[in-house]
Amino acid sequence: MTASPSPSSPPSPRHRPGPLSRLERQGGHLIGTYGLLALTALLFLIFSLTLPRTFPTADTIDSILSTQSIPAVLALAAMVPIVTGAFDLSIGYGLGLAHVMVMQLVVNNGWPWPLACLAVIIGGAMVGALNGVIVEFGRIDSFIATLGTGSMMYAATGWITDGGRIVPGPQGLPAAFTDIYDSTFLGLPVPAFYVLALAVALWLVLERLPLGRYLYVIGSNRRAADLIGIPTRKYSVYAFAASGLIVGFAGVLLAAQQQIGNPSVGLDYLLPAFAGALLGSTAIKPGRPNAMGTVVAVTVLAVGLTGIGQMGADFWTIPLFYGGTLLLAVGLAGYSARRLRTGAVAARDSPVGPPPPPYPPKRDGGAAGTAP
Repeated sequence: MTASPSPSSPPSPRHRPGPLSRLERQGGHLIGTYGLLALTALLFLIFSLTLPRTFPTADTIDSILSTQSIPAVLALAAMVPIVTGAFDLSIGYGLGLAHVMVMQLVVNNGWPWPLACLAVIIGGAMVGALNGVIVEFGRIDSFIATLGTGSMMYAATGWITDGGRIVPGPQGLPAAFTDIYDSTFLGLPVPAFYVLALAVALWLVLERLPLGRYLYVIGSNRRAADLIGIPTRKYSVYAFAASGLIVGFAGVLLAAQQQIGNPSVGLDYLLPAFAGALLGSTAIKPGRPNAMGTVVAVTVLAVGLTGIGQMGADFWTIPLFYGGTLLLAVGLAGYSARRLRTGAVAARDSPVGPPPPPYPPKRDGGAAGTAP
C-alpha cells in the first residue's frame, strides 16, 4: 500500500542578500576604512576657508608635521599592546623618564649622545618587557599593573632630577643631537619621516609577518590562541617590550626637542596617545588597532587642534577636545568591532551552494515521499 505524498511545505532557503544590501555593506566598509581620511580633508578645507591667511600655509603644515611627531610615535607605542587586548598606561611616565635619562647621561654624566640615546632606547625595551612579565606572569590586570609601574617611573624621574630640571650648560647640547629633531629632509621636518618609517615597520610586522597574526589572534580570543598552540604569554611580553622600545625612542626625540629635562612633561602626552591609538582602530582596518589607522587618527587630531588654536580658542579647549575624542574613539572602536563580528557571523551563516531540495531524495529506487 502506497501512502500519498506528504504535503509538508519545503524549508525556506536562507536569506540571500540582494544587490542593494551588498552595496550598502560595501559603502559602509568604505566609510569605515577611509572615513577619517575624508574627515581630515574636510577639516583642512573648513579651516582653510575660515582662516585663509594663516591655516593653508607651508608653515602650518611644517608645524603639524613637527609638533605632532612625538604624539604620533607615542600613539604607535600605545597601539601595540592594544593589539593583544592590553593597555599600557605607563607610556606617559616612561616618556618623561626616558627624556630625563637622556639629559642626565649627556649633560651631567658626560656620555656621548649616541651612546646615551641607545642606552635609553634599550632601557625602554627592558622596562616594557618588565611590564609584560608583571601582567602576564603576575596575572595582574594591565590597567593596574602599568599604572603601578608608571607611578614608580615617575618616582624615579623625580629622584633623578631631585624635583628640578636638568639644564645644559652655556655650551648647550651637541648640535648633532638637536638636529635629530630640528633638521629637515626633502623640505619637510625630519620627525615626520621617523613617524612614517615606524608606521611602515609596524604595518609590515602586524600585517605581513606571522608574529603580527599571532598578536591579533591573542587580542581577539586568547583562549583560542592557547588552544591552537600560540604561546600567548611570550608574545604579549614581546608586545609590551616593543611598546617600551618605541617609548624610549620618543623620549630621545622629546629631549632633542625640549633641550631641557622636565620631570613632569611626559604626562601631557598620555591622553593624546590613547586617543590616537583607539581612534585609529576605526580607520584603514576598522575593528582592530593598526599602524596606518593610528597615523591617520593623529593627523585628524593635529589638524583639528591646529585649526582650533589658530581661531583663538582658550587653553581648556585642548583637554576638552582630547577627552571628547577619546570617548568618541572608544565608542567607535566598539561599534566597529561589533560590526566586524556581525559580518563574520553573517558570512558564516550565508549559504555557499544552491538551496537544499524541497523534498528528500529518493531512497532504494522508490519515489520521493513514498513509504514502503
